[in-house]
Amino acid sequence: MGEGRLSAPQLRACAGVCYTRRMHDRSEHDTMRRHDRSEHGAILRDALGPWLQEQEPMARHTTLRVGGTARWFWAASDVEQLARVLRVCAQAQIPYLFIGHGSNLLMSDRGYDGLVIQNRCKHTQIGTETQAESGVSFGSLFAQTARAGLAGLEWAIGIPGTVGGALVSNAGAYRGNIGPLVQSVRVFQDGEDTTVGPEWMEFSYRDSRLRRLAEAGAQIGRTVILSCTLRFAEQGDPDTIMARAKEYQAQRRAKQPYAPSAGSFFKNVVDKELAARVPGLSPGMREAGVVPAGFLIEACGLKGLREGGAEASAKHANFLINAEGATASDLRRLAETVKARVQEQFGVSLCEEVLYVGDWSGWA
Repeated sequence: MGEGRLSAPQLRACAGVCYTRRMHDRSEHDTMRRHDRSEHGAILRDALGPWLQEQEPMARHTTLRVGGTARWFWAASDVEQLARVLRVCAQAQIPYLFIGHGSNLLMSDRGYDGLVIQNRCKHTQIGTETQAESGVSFGSLFAQTARAGLAGLEWAIGIPGTVGGALVSNAGAYRGNIGPLVQSVRVFQDGEDTTVGPEWMEFSYRDSRLRRLAEAGAQIGRTVILSCTLRFAEQGDPDTIMARAKEYQAQRRAKQPYAPSAGSFFKNVVDKELAARVPGLSPGMREAGVVPAGFLIEACGLKGLREGGAEASAKHANFLINAEGATASDLRRLAETVKARVQEQFGVSLCEEVLYVGDWSGWA
């Protein structure tokens, strides 16, 4: 045997020692994590009392009707209490996930090992400068501003979710979006309650700095929107405003499926070269350099494609629906298949509008 080489029995002994050390380290890590969670639970029970729920099925709180359980769950209805609880979470290093109606996210089957906060803070003050707490329904805000003769949100009718969610994703439709209306945003950031201007949000197509933080998996101390101020420059007759909105609503109802979904799953592709070469695109889209994701998915022949209980809707290809008892993993596998096929046929990578949240380790 050469110098410095170990015999087979010695190698097996070393492997055993390494394995034992790994198991010991993992056991220590798991013990520390259980201790942290126990301490976190005590802190949250002290802060929230009977309003804190445990092991809450997240399928009840997402529009896709899938997802595992949240270790803790709290529905916040007072924005000042919300700010206080967020500060407690930041100081105690308690992981939290902030959601609205659960309409633009896919919760993993393994759920979320932390506090899920559902935003039900809904106070509004309607005027040329409208103040809205982030938990108000986007559709409700449109209806309130329309009744006041304030134009600018007609495209929002029928869009699910909250104002906070709309700000995070710079929601829009029919060539309108929320970004240009924003005057200021009240945020909880790194343990502090502060107000920022619209430039801080870094709005772009279906995107903002907060969405990018969420995609990067930011947790403790991350920024949460508490409320916003929107400025409506255009005023008009309430009936005329509502009539325009109902035209958009009719178009949505004609195109969109009724099965549980998260709305449009993928962002449209902004690519002038692609728009110029794909056949069948409308002149308006071609000129704008925008290719709808649903157009590409349908062109690949993927309407009706199934993965377990998930389906690329036969009515609108960019709606991945819970057709029949789907799991979150079914939906994500379907999304990956769709992305791969579009990449193969058109050479572009679709980007999700939907955010993947929760524990996705080992999902494939």
